[in-house]
Amino acid sequence: MANVVDIQIACKPTELPSEAQFQRWIDTTLAEVSSNSGQFFELTIRLVNKEESQQLNKQYRGKDKPTNVLSFPFEVPDGVELNLLGDLIICIDVMQQEAQEQNKALFDHWAHLVIHGCLHLLGFDHINDSEALEMESLEIAILHKLGIDDPYIEK
Repeated sequence: MANVVDIQIACKPTELPSEAQFQRWIDTTLAEVSSNSGQFFELTIRLVNKEESQQLNKQYRGKDKPTNVLSFPFEVPDGVELNLLGDLIICIDVMQQEAQEQNKALFDHWAHLVIHGCLHLLGFDHINDSEALEMESLEIAILHKLGIDDPYIEK
């Protein structure tokens, strides 16, 4: 059985990756970090505008500004078998602005944010230096498998 990715478009879309691209990025990430090769997961990717991103970022992180990606892991109740990872919220406007400012190919940046957010759903974080190094190394390895350059090297 395949991973299930539900795409919700909650804003006026511009240049969006295809569902197949989102699926490939998620599948590659999960294959890299999942210890159970036969396991499948479900997650939602919600594409939002700056206003919704800012509202969610303020409500859940106490930061009153829009952000590129938010991750909301699903906490499975004890005794329930469910492979629901959670939700990724991606702000299209912020993501596109970052890609332009950082001279990154738009869909390469999309891939990076999807992978970054998915790793958060899987429990990875970058609060301290060792966690950040582990998470960045995974991101770079996954992106490399997709033929995408290291996003942490300035161009």
